[in-house]
Amino acid sequence: MARVSKEFVVVDDPRFRECHASTVLPLGDRRLLAAWFGGSREGAGDVAIWLARRAPGRGWSRPVKVADEPDLPHWNPVLFRAPGSAEISLFYKVGHRIPAWYTRVIRSTDDGYTWSEPRDLVAGDVGGRGPVKNKPIVLADGSWVAPASIEREHTWDAFVDLSYDEGRSWRPGRLVPLDHATFPGKGVIQPTLWESAPGVVHMLLRSTCGWACRSDSTNGGHTWSPAVTTALPNNNSGLDLVRLDDGRLVCVHNPVGVPSGPRTPLVVASSTDNGTSWVRDAVIEDEQPPLDGEFSYPAVAADTEGVVTTYTWRRRGIACARVDLDAEPASP
Repeated sequence: MARVSKEFVVVDDPRFRECHASTVLPLGDRRLLAAWFGGSREGAGDVAIWLARRAPGRGWSRPVKVADEPDLPHWNPVLFRAPGSAEISLFYKVGHRIPAWYTRVIRSTDDGYTWSEPRDLVAGDVGGRGPVKNKPIVLADGSWVAPASIEREHTWDAFVDLSYDEGRSWRPGRLVPLDHATFPGKGVIQPTLWESAPGVVHMLLRSTCGWACRSDSTNGGHTWSPAVTTALPNNNSGLDLVRLDDGRLVCVHNPVGVPSGPRTPLVVASSTDNGTSWVRDAVIEDEQPPLDGEFSYPAVAADTEGVVTTYTWRRRGIACARVDLDAEPASP
């Protein structure tokens, strides 16, 4: 089994009653940024975007508020920096109802100490353009691909947004084909992406059918194959993955194959065959009823030290775990 070490980014902060939907960005030298939304409750007008940083030997800093427009609920921050760039983008949603939310972006050129004023990612956006929960990826040809989805009242669909000018403008790809007449529940949302060969892009998706779904593209994300179920259980809660330099995929998810089932346990799974099969490597959290455990909405990234994930801890905090997939087995 992989070795897991855990710590809190924040817990029981008196400035917000609930927090959720974290995102994590390695800065190098074991430094990290994390962001999440926090307020009195999800969807309330006082919910803002908060950020903390970790430095070796210092732990996590006291969180600071980085995006807060009065009486406007904030949702689902996503931190992203393209390889070799000094600029960090922080995308997030705003809006009173998810079907009508839209995407803002702020940017930093000093590792997140200061941020630009917020602006709309796409003018006239309704429904949420750009990354909806998980990080964009940069393809071999330099294009940016942002995992996106649309949550209508009765149907959910996924797509990607494509940028060829380093995030200054975006154009949507085609929706992932899904037969809503036969698919159980509303559909699929919140993709997580990887590229296996130049222009060959794949996604795993949160779904309402009890299993994570998958779709593939051979043209850089412009069009996608019909969504199919995978061997990964999914409880209609967010998941995320990262592709390592050696080709392994590392996914953090709730292995619960019941739509709207409990958001526990939270586990690490890996694949060495491009996502065809998966092996469970570690359990990060596990708290079964009648205990009130929710460990959910992981964000996953890789740095020179390995794999790092942040996740929601009982809605009272954000936790961070480092996962050493290549740890030596413990002595008997």
